[in-house]
Amino acid sequence: MNTKFQFRAGMRYAKKPKVYEIAHIVEHLAFGANAEFPNEQTFESEFTKNGAYHNAWTSDFSVCYESECADFEWDRIMHLQQVAIAQPRFNDAELQSEKGNVRAELTGYMNDYSRLLWPRLQQMVGENVPDLQERIKTISNIELKDIREHYRRTHTAHNLRFIIAGNLRHRRRQIIKMLSDWDLRPGERFEIPNDTLHSSAPVLIRRKDASNITFAFSWLTPRKLEPSETYAMNCLNHILNGTMSSKILGQARKHGLVYGMGSDLSNGWHNASWDFDGEVNAENSIPLFDLIHKELNNVLNGDISDEDIDAAKSYATGRYQIGAQTVGQISDYYADGYFTNGTLEKYDRMPSLIRGIKKELIVDLAREFIGSELDAMVAVSSVEKALITELAERLKF
Repeated sequence: MNTKFQFRAGMRYAKKPKVYEIAHIVEHLAFGANAEFPNEQTFESEFTKNGAYHNAWTSDFSVCYESECADFEWDRIMHLQQVAIAQPRFNDAELQSEKGNVRAELTGYMNDYSRLLWPRLQQMVGENVPDLQERIKTISNIELKDIREHYRRTHTAHNLRFIIAGNLRHRRRQIIKMLSDWDLRPGERFEIPNDTLHSSAPVLIRRKDASNITFAFSWLTPRKLEPSETYAMNCLNHILNGTMSSKILGQARKHGLVYGMGSDLSNGWHNASWDFDGEVNAENSIPLFDLIHKELNNVLNGDISDEDIDAAKSYATGRYQIGAQTVGQISDYYADGYFTNGTLEKYDRMPSLIRGIKKELIVDLAREFIGSELDAMVAVSSVEKALITELAERLKF
């Protein structure tokens, strides 16, 4: 059985900017002392004794606790999740330990250039988020009273959503009763913040030891996409960057321009973004961006072959058929839409959505994103800013 319990309790819901990282630390403390176990070590020993797994993650908006276990112990694990999430016993010793662990985690991200890119890009388009260095500085401000306040305000019954995947036959009533017994106050379902978005000039994060260019750029549209639209964009991303025969990545690899790059769609509550990222040597950067511009321009002009669309549909159909072999895969499928933007699209509808993908919709969506005038680009490198500016100019249409 796989379980996911999500609260809108992420960093954007910190009561004050100076304790921005508080949600991350609450997540780290989730499997520490609680009503039945004195510390993390004893809880972990009990939780994992039959091979069960648990984890938690934090984002701008979410804190999510997940687990996976053998079917024979599903109710034991559900109980342990309840104890950890609904009956924590926060203490200062564990808080100080986890503040150190979170600081080490984020400091390590400072050496991961892709981790540097995205918070800066979010800032550039108007999202109210700090960068990694700013996040690290807030850790020392967090006290035990702040942890308890954030937990009490955000971890409430009405602010909880969950996904449970597994053998539910004859168990639904028992599961509902177990969840109803969680000791959570009613609370409220928090709204997703709606930032005022804008375009931005390109930004270079200079690193003297960065011998190549790690880049990311995005186009945004100020609305949530429908399921049929997300499948159309997924189809386009596959055509552009999905395989070694794709229009951008495949051609770039064929000509020795780049080892890896990709594109993806992020569909949020208030807006959606079309994101590209990768790494390229400076001497190959202009030819690569010329290739990107050429292929995107073809899309804007409607120059997409039926063969390419049919191949992308065939690939998606194959991924659908192998995509529900485990309870974890099924749970992951539902998590992104349900937790992020409230979409609940049944898995068995996927084939009809794939069949319904039309070239006209793909082209219209690409034009919507690129024509939105909501775009930004950021790069990490030791090159001069002028080169990054020139690369950004080559993405203009």
